[in-house]
Parts: sequence; C-alpha cells; structure tokens
Amino acid sequence: MSYETLKVVKKETIALITINRPEVLNALNDTVLDELDAAFNDLGQDDSVLGIILTGEGKSFVAGADIAELAKLDGFEACQAGLKGQALLNKIEHLGKPVIAAINGFALGGGCELAMACTFRIASEKAKFGQPEVKLGLIPGYGGTQRLSRLVGKGMALELLLTGDMINAAEALRIGLVNHVVPPEELLTTAETILAKIVTMAPKAVNYVLKAVNSGLEMTQNEGLKLEATIFGYCFFTEDAREGMTAFLEKRPARFQGK
Repeated sequence: MSYETLKVVKKETIALITINRPEVLNALNDTVLDELDAAFNDLGQDDSVLGIILTGEGKSFVAGADIAELAKLDGFEACQAGLKGQALLNKIEHLGKPVIAAINGFALGGGCELAMACTFRIASEKAKFGQPEVKLGLIPGYGGTQRLSRLVGKGMALELLLTGDMINAAEALRIGLVNHVVPPEELLTTAETILAKIVTMAPKAVNYVLKAVNSGLEMTQNEGLKLEATIFGYCFFTEDAREGMTAFLEKRPARFQGK
C-alpha cells in the first residue's frame, strides 16, 4: 500500500513507520491520522510482522497537531476530532504487538500523545517533549491528560500540562516518560536491537503480557491479579508454551511458531 505522508518498510519480522511531513515538523493532520490508522490496521493483521518502530522524518518526531486545521473547528467538530485521534492511539496501544516510539526530535502536543500510546519510548539526546495546549487555550485531546499522569504521576503530569513547559530528553528519562536516551545516530539501531530481542519470544506470550498490563491498569489490583491468573492459564493451551518449557528442559533454544 502506498502512502502520501508515511514511509513503511518491512525488514524480516519488524516494520518501520516513518511520518514523512518534515516541512511542517510532521504535524498531525487528517491525512496523517487516516494513513496511520490504515498502516497499523495492515501491520496488525500481518502475521509476519511481530513488532513495529514508529519515528519521524527530519528533526521532529511529531511537533503536534496541525493548528491550521484545528483553528477551523467548532466545539462539536473538535470533540469528534479528539475522539478520532483517541481511537487511533487506543488502536496502537492495544495492537497486541510491541510498538516502540523512536523519538528523534520534537514530540509536542499530539506528538507526545502519540509517543505515549506506544509500548515504550526511546529518545534521541536531541528530543524535546511537552503538552503545550494550554498556551493555545486548549487541553490535550488525544489522551494526554490520561496517559501522561499514568506514566509520570499526577503531580508531574499536572505541572507539565498546566505550564505547557517543554522538557529535554534527560528530564523525560528522569521522570519516567521515556525508557532510554541515546545519541541521535544510535536511535534506530537501539530500537531495532531491543525489538529484535522481543520478537524472538513467543508471539502469544508477548501479546498476553501486553493485554495483562494494559487491561490490568484499568482495574483494581485484585481484579488485575485475577486477569493475570486467567491469562497465565491461557498460555498452557498454546503450542509455544509447551515448546518453550520443553526446550528449557532439553537445554536447547526454543523454536516458537506463534501457535
């Protein structure tokens, strides 16, 4: 499938999605959102793809939503636009496959929200983060008020949301917004190395971990524990679990088939 605003490359079991609007710092508009939705639909259904890296072209990951588009909306249209963006980010978060955000530059507003929907985040030393919507008389609309507080805690999230301040990669690492900070030239290779390790694991087990964590965060701890026990039981109905345990006992590498 061809895209106007994305570059999608598959390399063995890993796919790389690059948002390709460098002339506007990869700002999110309707076309980008629609194409991201189509790309994640395609890759999510492709059994040969076990993990995805999401990055941006040029000096920006995503510098935010396209303000020229937003400025034309009324309140009802803005609500619908927010719901559309949230649906896409929910799809990414619950894709069932790991999605690593390789943040090469600005991740502001909708860009920060997009990164937070990914499984985890690796940042270039040059990356910048923020939710500056309050400076425009707005609030985040794609899940920023919810995911940011879950990732960094209520107090830090409110400080960033209410001041609109931009922080650097080192501070993002300190507060837990990103997992790793690396030199710019090592960004994609680091993401590929980590993802290559993950995709050697049993695909169903990876999917089940994502499901247990993502769903469990919306539950009480006791409910989450029950969910974990149930999913733990599911594992024993898979061929990969039998293969993994047999390989361990036979002291050989496991050969997972995703079944």
